[in-house]
Amino acid sequence: MQLTHKIALCPTLEQADYFARACGTARRVWNWALDAWNKQYAAGQKPNAMALKKQFNALKYNDPQWHDENGQPWLKTIHRDAHAQPFAHLARAWSRFFTEIKAGARRAPDDKRLCRSLRKQGVKLAYPPTFKKKGRCFDSFYVANDKFSISDHSIRLPKIGNVALTESLRFDGKILGATVSRTAERWFVAVQVEVTDAAFQRPRTGHGVSGVDLGIKAAATLSSGETIESPKPLKAALRRLKIRGRRVSRKVESAKVAAGFAPHARLPKGTRLAVSNNRKKSSATLARQYARIAHIRADFIHKLTTRLCRENQAVVIEDLHVKGMLANEKLARAISDVGFGMFRSQMEYKAKRYDTRWVIADRWYPSSRLCSVCDWKNEALTLKDREWVCPQCGMPHDRDLNAALNLKRLATVTALPVASPSSNGGATAERGSAVAGEVTPVRYECGQQDTSGQEKNRAHLHALS
Repeated sequence: MQLTHKIALCPTLEQADYFARACGTARRVWNWALDAWNKQYAAGQKPNAMALKKQFNALKYNDPQWHDENGQPWLKTIHRDAHAQPFAHLARAWSRFFTEIKAGARRAPDDKRLCRSLRKQGVKLAYPPTFKKKGRCFDSFYVANDKFSISDHSIRLPKIGNVALTESLRFDGKILGATVSRTAERWFVAVQVEVTDAAFQRPRTGHGVSGVDLGIKAAATLSSGETIESPKPLKAALRRLKIRGRRVSRKVESAKVAAGFAPHARLPKGTRLAVSNNRKKSSATLARQYARIAHIRADFIHKLTTRLCRENQAVVIEDLHVKGMLANEKLARAISDVGFGMFRSQMEYKAKRYDTRWVIADRWYPSSRLCSVCDWKNEALTLKDREWVCPQCGMPHDRDLNAALNLKRLATVTALPVASPSSNGGATAERGSAVAGEVTPVRYECGQQDTSGQEKNRAHLHALS
């Protein structure tokens, strides 16, 4: 199994300058390779990443376009891994694009407004690789596993020597590679390690079964009745973001006026404005604010997902259509602030580490509408109804808690309504297993024990209905 540990670096000014130049090298080589790929494809040829790499290696030290002001090949000052790996990344990007096209996706048009309109209509789009622009892309470069070494709180990188780490490497195993990246003027190294299965697995502290209803008001409502509030870092920092964003915008407008353009004019393609020191400082301050928001959100989701996997043998959530939910302009910001997509991706790999069963309920399963006691379906339930009373059994329900209880039953009870858009979900619905397989309740792990009587009560209510 493979694990990655991302560690913050403490470089000197010279080392940080080398990192920036290495990232710029990787970006420029990517753009060169993508341009060559597009030209060959337009000419009816079949581009190949390895062939492009050989072509680039033949000219990178001889072509004047890759020489500095003194006529020397500046690529010699950067380790070769930084300008070799972009070709492999480009091949992977095109492979992913063509795979999505074969799966039925439509090539995304160049018009961004048309793309947004198609996404709102539910059209699945496939995006081809695009050129990277300085200041608007993720800065990173790759280092092969045989070109660096780690010892306690330092990493030895080619060309620059030892760089201080804020912590030692967490995993023991075979090192596969590393990626140095920048986030808001801070540098990080992500070390990929291949570990044994025993080192990959983590012990659980509990063996419960939990249904989790994700929402905006409460980030997660557990079937135990506990509600977990989200820190909502974007909402808390929105005023500061607007202030700092306006500061950067004013400095950009001043640079346009100094260059002879109107403050709000659209610049011709290829025009570069002078960047003042104050603009650099304001941009760095804005970037740090965005990074802080992302770190707070990631910290919250990491702690929540780790806790759910560590304390449960099974966790059930709904298959939320996050992209469709983000199409709602009134809820998009609040949904993004919680981080539904990040929650699911983290649960998927942490469930493997803790040997936790990960159950995804069908997207059309009416978890909020079904009574968790008698399975009566409330067809009149709307989003603004936070509480309702079942007219069949008289049980009062909190909307989110009732959904979490119904999700929990998907992992423990097989006699549930089949989740489909056309099924009623009540007594007349077809019965069947809602998920593949069934999680063994905790009381059966150490042998058969006395039941709590809940199953008998539910069966009695089903008989009455």
